[in-house]
Amino acid sequence: MTQKRPLLIAAALAAACLSLAAAPLGQRKLETAIFAGGCFWTMEHGLETLPGVVKAVSGFTGGHVANPSYADVTTETTGHVEAVEVTYDPSQISYRQLVDHYWRLIDPTDDGGQACDRGPSYHSAIFVASPEQKRDAMASLAAINTGKLKGHIVTPIRAAVTFWPAEGYHQHFAERNPARYGLYRVGCGRDRILASIWGQ
Repeated sequence: MTQKRPLLIAAALAAACLSLAAAPLGQRKLETAIFAGGCFWTMEHGLETLPGVVKAVSGFTGGHVANPSYADVTTETTGHVEAVEVTYDPSQISYRQLVDHYWRLIDPTDDGGQACDRGPSYHSAIFVASPEQKRDAMASLAAINTGKLKGHIVTPIRAAVTFWPAEGYHQHFAERNPARYGLYRVGCGRDRILASIWGQ
């Protein structure tokens, strides 16, 4: 009997793993993460294709005006930043992995925005919703803060507040408008800047 017990336990664990893998998406426990990193078109495009990410929504957070429009935020008077809310499956990708990838999408030493997008609404930030997210974000920050970056890291880790989705025409912009997004991406110089920081 004692020899069979480990086999029974192993079989039960294997069955549980198969059950999780086969579970419909609606039955899985999904989590969210919020990142700001300049233009939300670019952030959404850089995060939504990661394995384990269910969706990424462009929007605004961190300000003092309820339900702001894009026009409101661009006045730089609402306190919001352009951000992306990422819904992900933690059984496939961890929050720490999301944060580690996030850094490669931004210049964390730029205190004026990102690339050609300048102003407070384009500032970078990580918005954490729990002590666990804060711990992982701090650990990820420490991992890149090795002195190899040319400049001081200015991206703050902030407490998450209400996230407001942007207008529909901003959602999945890179997919729906590839030519226009491509011109923006090249013209803004973001790829060149990121390559100089993180490599190709």
